[in-house]
Amino acid sequence: MPGNVRPVTDERDALLAFLEQQRDVLRIAAYGLTEEQARATPTASSLSVGGLIKHVTATERGWMDTVLQRTQPVTQEQLDKYGDDFLLGADETLAEIIADSRRAAEETEEIIRGIPDLGRPVPVPDAPWNPKDIEAWSVRWVLLHLIEEIARHAGHADIIRESVDGATAFELMAGAEDWPETPWIKPWQPAAVENS
Repeated sequence: MPGNVRPVTDERDALLAFLEQQRDVLRIAAYGLTEEQARATPTASSLSVGGLIKHVTATERGWMDTVLQRTQPVTQEQLDKYGDDFLLGADETLAEIIADSRRAAEETEEIIRGIPDLGRPVPVPDAPWNPKDIEAWSVRWVLLHLIEEIARHAGHADIIRESVDGATAFELMAGAEDWPETPWIKPWQPAAVENS
């Protein structure tokens, strides 16, 4: 993934390309992390890089359920568990979370490619955080909202990652994609392990 989105051919292609770019930069924040580092919460928040990837994946699937009208009203049990998707379980690995993120992206792409009209109404689900005075959004609105949601959390992940080991977004991107070193950027590499 280069630092910018590739040229796009039309609105649908643009929305999907920008959505994928945001997913990629979020995943890049996890590049080279250990399992412990993926769970680390080194900032004032309780967020971790791995937890953010897990949350974004669940959120994306939830929005695709909404687009396909497979959602049910939010239950009290779901409200009580709000935020659980920000945490990696003891049995979850970073590799599994990233692989699931990729599967969700493929699912979204397939769903969106199968919808002829991005203006198709998407009924607003009954949830405490949704407006009560709007009956429907559009598929286009949902995609723009997903881009915004993932971009917000990609920014969180950048800050958390820099707090974990000092790595910054473009250094990580350069390391993950094997860019050549230049005067303005040195690709990230794991710190050398010293022998005792």
